[in-house]
Amino acid sequence: MGRLKLNTGIKSIEEEPEEHDAAVESNRVDLLAYVINSEVSAVLAVMRRNVRWGGRYISGDDQLEDSLIQSLKTLRKQIFTWQNPWHTIDPALYLQPFLDVIQSDETGAPITGVALLSVYKILTLDVIDQNTLNVEDAMQLVVDAVTSCRFEVTDPASEEMVLMKILQVLLACMKSKASVMLSNQHVCTIVNTCFRIVHQAGSKSELLQRISRHTMHELVKCIFSHLPDVESAERTMGNGVTSLKQEIGGMDNDYAFGSKQMENGNGNSELDGQASTVTFGSNASTALVAREENAIGTGGGKDALPFDLHLMTEPYGVPCMVEIFHFLCSLLNVVEHSGMGTRSNTIAFDEDVPLFALGLINSAVELGGPSIRCHPRLLSLIQDELFRNLMQFGLSMSPLILSMVCSIVLNLYHHLRTELKLQLEAFFSCVILRLAQSRYGASYQQQEVAMEALVDFCRQKTFMVEMYGNLDCDITCSNVFEELANLLSKSAFPVNCPLSAMHILALDGLIAVIQGMAERIGNGSVSSEQGPVHLEEYTPFWMVKCDDYSDPNHWVPFVRRRKYIKRRLMIGADHFNRDPKKGLEFLQGTHLLPDKLDPQSVACFFRYTAGLDKNLVGDFLGNHDEFCVQVLHEFAWTFDFQDMNLDTALRLFLETFRLPGESQKIQRVLEAFSERYYEQSPLILANKDAALLLSYSLIMLNTDQHNVQVKKKMTEEDFIRNNRHINGGSDLPREFLTELYHSICKNEIRTTPEQGFGYPEMTPSRWIDLMHKSKKTAPFILSDSRAYLDHDMFAIMSGPTIAAISVVFDNAEHDDVYQTCIDGFLAVAKISACHHLEDVLDDLVVSLCKFTTLLNSSLVEEPVLAFGDDAKARMATVTVFTIANRYGDYIRTGWRNILDCILRLHKLGLLPARVASDAADESELTADPVHGKPIANSLSSVHMQSMGTPRRSSGLMGRFSQLLNLDTEEPRSQPTEQQLAAHQRTLQTIQKCHVDSIFTESKFLQAESLLQLARALIWAAGRPQKGNSSPEDEDTAVFCLELLIAITLNNRDRIVLLWQGVYEHIANIVQSTVMPCALVEKAVFGLLRICQRLLPYKENLADELLRSLQLVLKLDARVADAYCEQITQEVTRLVKANATHIRSLMGWRTITSLLSITARHPEASEAGFDALLFIMTDAAHLLPANYVLCVDAARQFSESRVGQAERSVRALELMAGSVNCLARWSHDAKETMGEEESAKLSQDIGEMWLRLAQGLRKVCLDQREEVRNHALLSLQKCLTGVDEINLPHGLWLQCFDLVIFTMLDDLLEIAQGHQKEYRNMEGTLIIAVKLLSKVFLQLLNELAQLTTFCKLWLGVLSRMEKYLKVKVKGKKNENLQETVPELLKNTLLVMKSKGVLVQRSALGGDSLWELTWLHVNNIAPSLQAEVFPDQDREQSHHKLGETGGSLVSDETDSVSSKESVHAEVVGTGG
Repeated sequence: MGRLKLNTGIKSIEEEPEEHDAAVESNRVDLLAYVINSEVSAVLAVMRRNVRWGGRYISGDDQLEDSLIQSLKTLRKQIFTWQNPWHTIDPALYLQPFLDVIQSDETGAPITGVALLSVYKILTLDVIDQNTLNVEDAMQLVVDAVTSCRFEVTDPASEEMVLMKILQVLLACMKSKASVMLSNQHVCTIVNTCFRIVHQAGSKSELLQRISRHTMHELVKCIFSHLPDVESAERTMGNGVTSLKQEIGGMDNDYAFGSKQMENGNGNSELDGQASTVTFGSNASTALVAREENAIGTGGGKDALPFDLHLMTEPYGVPCMVEIFHFLCSLLNVVEHSGMGTRSNTIAFDEDVPLFALGLINSAVELGGPSIRCHPRLLSLIQDELFRNLMQFGLSMSPLILSMVCSIVLNLYHHLRTELKLQLEAFFSCVILRLAQSRYGASYQQQEVAMEALVDFCRQKTFMVEMYGNLDCDITCSNVFEELANLLSKSAFPVNCPLSAMHILALDGLIAVIQGMAERIGNGSVSSEQGPVHLEEYTPFWMVKCDDYSDPNHWVPFVRRRKYIKRRLMIGADHFNRDPKKGLEFLQGTHLLPDKLDPQSVACFFRYTAGLDKNLVGDFLGNHDEFCVQVLHEFAWTFDFQDMNLDTALRLFLETFRLPGESQKIQRVLEAFSERYYEQSPLILANKDAALLLSYSLIMLNTDQHNVQVKKKMTEEDFIRNNRHINGGSDLPREFLTELYHSICKNEIRTTPEQGFGYPEMTPSRWIDLMHKSKKTAPFILSDSRAYLDHDMFAIMSGPTIAAISVVFDNAEHDDVYQTCIDGFLAVAKISACHHLEDVLDDLVVSLCKFTTLLNSSLVEEPVLAFGDDAKARMATVTVFTIANRYGDYIRTGWRNILDCILRLHKLGLLPARVASDAADESELTADPVHGKPIANSLSSVHMQSMGTPRRSSGLMGRFSQLLNLDTEEPRSQPTEQQLAAHQRTLQTIQKCHVDSIFTESKFLQAESLLQLARALIWAAGRPQKGNSSPEDEDTAVFCLELLIAITLNNRDRIVLLWQGVYEHIANIVQSTVMPCALVEKAVFGLLRICQRLLPYKENLADELLRSLQLVLKLDARVADAYCEQITQEVTRLVKANATHIRSLMGWRTITSLLSITARHPEASEAGFDALLFIMTDAAHLLPANYVLCVDAARQFSESRVGQAERSVRALELMAGSVNCLARWSHDAKETMGEEESAKLSQDIGEMWLRLAQGLRKVCLDQREEVRNHALLSLQKCLTGVDEINLPHGLWLQCFDLVIFTMLDDLLEIAQGHQKEYRNMEGTLIIAVKLLSKVFLQLLNELAQLTTFCKLWLGVLSRMEKYLKVKVKGKKNENLQETVPELLKNTLLVMKSKGVLVQRSALGGDSLWELTWLHVNNIAPSLQAEVFPDQDREQSHHKLGETGGSLVSDETDSVSSKESVHAEVVGTGG
């Protein structure tokens, strides 16, 4: 040992290592020598006290000295002479003398005890290890000696002392380093001996009982902890394994150390007052081997026997473990033949033995672990014998046994689940699901233990996934996951009773499952990516297996498809139970049966589909129709009766349907059964007829024995006699028939099997069938930490889970339970969101909102304090808002409930003062693109205050101060400390909720969720009512509108999604409001604010946004009047910030309409004109799209009498200045555009110019002299400053007719009308007539070329004539009398100089010449002579006389002339 320690220790200490080692070894030699010496002395000392040994010793006669004493003395002599290292000395030399004492019949208990103690000490010195000389023989000597220990019993105490020492030594042997050298046989012997001591200890003291059991546990631990180190059974056991594997099933359980062996007398523990001998040994020590030989001898052939005996003498490994494990299982067989049902399972036996055996088995499984699967015989024992017994003891009335059974199954699940698929299904179906529900008669203790076990399973992360994937998704297995999830949900529900530990336990299990799913999120493979399953056509699916059960890409779609099929089959079964024909048609329609039915597919449907009505199946199978007969044949062929007793096979067959009552049907059914049975298990039957007759006979015996109406029962002899000569003419063996007879008598064949989906009892025949199926079932799928099937699983369990957690939360009274529920709620929310299960999340939100107490807090006197005192409500509230903030993407209708809570908090004054406005004000300040200064928030802070409705408080602190000064009129006591604390808790809760984040972070919400949130806000606001609504309703509507505007502004990139709903809501408010109020104010200014903020970002929506502003035009007059100034200010801001983004005609029409309205509003006109100035000054924002609209708006401002005349003049200047803009556009068009585009734009510019002129014409009629005269000058500027604009001639004709002539006529009419409002019209008329002359002369060259020039010229002349003769206030004006002839003379001179007015023909054909002088002479007769002094007057007068007099003197002629000219102008210019 010293050398070993040194080698693994620190290398730096290396001074004289060899000498040091030698010294250590020398010390060890000395130590062992001294220990052995002292032990010899001790044994001799005790022997001397005995009369028998003491006397001989005193006599001095060496010859008489006993051999035991001699050998001890010899050892003492030799001990100090051995100089070799101890591992080179055969241990038998120093152990044999002690072993002789132990084996001697003559020694008493005290001497044997001391000798055993000596051996124990030597073994525990760790001197003997696997390198020691002859260690194998030495260890076997020790085991043989101790297990065949003999001593005289003198008193019970000394006997117990020896038994304890035996246990000590045997355990020391197994724990020794040399234990690996023990053979399989010796290990079996050790365990056998220990167990016999355990059995004997039953009648001895408590101490011995405990020590013996503890030793047994330690032995099992020692042995099975060695299993992972043992090589694979295939390598160690060679070819013999196959024979061992085949024979394990046929072994008898009563070999070895079953309970019968306890009575074989080998351990005589009956003390009747006299000294009796206790003997261990004889054939008992080889009992296990005997069992092995017997087993091998029964069917292994001649060659196997020596080979297997050789195995048992090899160093211990799997063979002894198989033996021990089989022995431990056999201890559970105490009620093997009394049936496996609950009825027979009373505590008729002591629970002590099974508990002990189960404890040992549990240790073996824990330590053997996954290594067991490498050893087929061990695995086979667990799969069959152990699990069969566990199923039986699982229904034990003893909670201790049940608890131990569940622990073993949990261990087996952990280590070996891949090998135990159907066994686990059976355990959960037949044990856990039966016991955990009171309706199956289980006691409360059983229910509690079963539930605890289930919760332990649920805490295994992959348990539920594997149950679902392997069992629920397997067509031939039951829905274990679904049943367990339902069980947990139901068990968590307190129905008409207070919350108990059981409810909390079930809740823990449920939440463990949910949290397991939540933890898998984020690990990849979320199955929401997988689409739904569809079957396009029928393909045989009953026996199909997956290509690769280890690759999720293969098995996940495979099991999802299987689950889909299984669900459809359940629906099909329901249809079948109502009407078999329609049921089969339904299955054909869903591609689960072929379009043309074939017998095999129908047979598989009957055989493997759960929930079918077994009476209907029986009728179908017994039918004489040819197709039904074929189905029956195929149905029988789905059974595996290999190596099965006839009665067992018949039980299995008749469990799947009800045997029809008619004899012919019975015969057909039994014929099919017999044929199949004979094919697979002929055994001693001569032919299938023998099987049929015997089956009939068994059915009759069954009826005879178990029908109460049959008084005289058939005896065994009767049964044997009835079955003579049926086996091909000869008799069947009597033992065979006797066994069948007793089997039927003890255990009835149920010909009316259980219906439906109950949890069946595990009968022996069902177990045999299960073992057969387990060989063929699909491999067990191991799940990893990814969420492959969680979507489907969660969809199944979410509803009951939410309901269960909610009910527990509702009934709970402790904070830890509250927290458990909240954790569950959050996990459910996380899973729902991850798997996109919006309905589930909505249900959860609805459920949680009920617990906030906010929805019904109006019933409480002081709701804020009540809320502060209610921990449950506060936790629920925080959870609701946590879910809204974290998983809002997947909330749909749940937003309504959340908003109800928010509104309630708002009404109670518990929200921060500006939840909504804060949400939208983050990026409120933007820079003015023109002036470079920040524009204030479109709704200034002063304005915001004016808009808000008075609330009960202004936020959290306001509410707090309210609490402090509850009422000034009616003095109350100050709030108590408890009230203040409650209020503080309320405030802290609301802060944790982060209500504002829902709206500020709405820009990150998914589109559908955002839309639902907006709809919820509109819904919560309610429909606006005409007339008075309550202040509270209005407050709610305003608050909701604020929030709606906030999320609209926060989601400018997705405005298309929200816009329609928001616009309609605001429109409803605007159109239903008849009086100014906060709601309409918020609506109008909110709308303006949205437009302000969104126009720069959403050019494609600009028209839509601006069109919405037409709502402002639809405001009720009283409402519009109240807010006109602020609206105008907002529109002005909007224009200044976004003029460059408004490009369409429609958009500008809306803006200019709004501005135009303000022209006549005292407060608003200034702001409106300011906006117009911004647009039109220097033509900054004039566009072809808005030119006419802006000119029209400017005209309205110039005509407006609101404000000073100076503003009207400025408006006129804007109009006149806009001509430059037209000139610029015209110039640009020529340079940059193509000919066609340029022509189109020129035409548009001409029309704009004409509209401008017409607008100015209207202002020329203004009552105010300054404005009127300025308008005329502006018009003149407009008409004369168009050199750069290429206006068509026709347009000028229109202009003269529609603008100039009309304006002159209108002014003339006003002047003659003696209207008092118009002052100093003479001056206006002079300006007007000068305008006429100036424009005419400027355009003379162009106009002269027109065919209608003559008419135009006559129009000019006739207006001049009228203006000359006009009487203002009853008298002619001198200035006009001077001005008109002067202007006319000037005009004529210009016309003469340009060659327009010349006499072209002396024959009187020149009408222009003649008509001119006809009019001119009426105005100023002297003008012709002045202008044309050289012309012959006489000729002129003669011609004039011929025409028939003056045109002008006749009023009607003048008018008709004007009309004809007008008509022609319109005709040519239009």
